[in-house]
Amino acid sequence: MIDYACSATNNIPVKIYTDGACSGNPGPGGWGVYLSYKNHERKVYGSNINTTNNRMELTATIEALRLLKYSCKVELYTDSQYVQMGISKWIKKWIKNNWETSNKQLVCNVDLWQSLYTLIQKHQVSWHWVRGHSGNIGNEIADKLATNGKIEAMKIVKNNENTKKFLD
Repeated sequence: MIDYACSATNNIPVKIYTDGACSGNPGPGGWGVYLSYKNHERKVYGSNINTTNNRMELTATIEALRLLKYSCKVELYTDSQYVQMGISKWIKKWIKNNWETSNKQLVCNVDLWQSLYTLIQKHQVSWHWVRGHSGNIGNEIADKLATNGKIEAMKIVKNNENTKKFLD
């Protein structure tokens, strides 16, 4: 957790860059978070052996906010239109409709959207969309971290396949 003395009343925001990556959709994937506050930074990533790109994008955002120990002012940057549109345009309607779409279907990834919604209640989050692979340093770092997570997941899948072949 980030235990620096950040708070929502402090004018210096925590800057967070998130990204997700997936090999296949679904398939092995990874998520990455690059967080900076004053002169501190943190890089975190994780993986899942069977996921989607959208789940990894959401997971990155959730895990980023979980790193914050205190209520903070946050500038969150994502290259995911799905996350950006979901949080800025769709989520209020989903909540009003009991997490159903206008077609009366359960919202995709509802578990993650609910977790994200709970987490953002603790912070003052400003959401920013950035074009991926456009030279934005924070986004490039998050992308590399997500790729690291994806590679780890792919290795696990490959090892599982090799083990299965050995046991067959």
